[in-house]
Amino acid sequence: MEYTLIDSWQQQLTQSFSTQSFHDLTAFLTTEYQKNTIYPAQEQIFNALNYTPFENVKVCILGQDPYHGPKQANGLAFSVHPETKLPPSLINIYKELADDLQQGMPKNGDLTHWANQGVLLLNTVLTVRAGQAHSHKNKGWESLTDAIIESLNKLPHAIVFILWGKPAQAKITLIDTNKHAIIQSPHPSPLSAYRGFFGSKPFSKTNDLLISWGKEPIDWIG
Repeated sequence: MEYTLIDSWQQQLTQSFSTQSFHDLTAFLTTEYQKNTIYPAQEQIFNALNYTPFENVKVCILGQDPYHGPKQANGLAFSVHPETKLPPSLINIYKELADDLQQGMPKNGDLTHWANQGVLLLNTVLTVRAGQAHSHKNKGWESLTDAIIESLNKLPHAIVFILWGKPAQAKITLIDTNKHAIIQSPHPSPLSAYRGFFGSKPFSKTNDLLISWGKEPIDWIG
């Protein structure tokens, strides 16, 4: 597996990259990328980290695993390329965004502008086989994303963790809830969005917290 990672995250994860778990994961992924169609492209696997340096993180949105359809996953959780049709989960996110903030929906599904403002768009698993949701579950990614969350927990400043779905919420045990803020709800997928994602108002709640901490709120619309 080939990947690049910016220095601020490389420093945080060096120990994790030397573990047997990560070596097993990279061996698995090398074979997977050779024999199957895997999303996202190898050079995009760590886009979430590369777009949002460690010290810049203000918010962490945590999902499950990447989109498994063609021309969708781009390494940022829930994001797609600007020209790509919006997946159902992102449509639901935008519906909640519009209702929460009483504004129009963003023009496309590219969430790079969130990442550039300090929103880490992370999944618990960072790759997937085409057409097979959760196909790279329990292959080693969870250990690495645990390490990412543990690193964020040690930041000198408080951040907002937005946990969507059960795999994301399982990470709450790694977070100092006396220091950081937690916003959690069901996943925005059509299977679960009506069980409490709609009406959860994560975007206004996040901005209210950031403002209370003396930080710039996120421009969610762009």
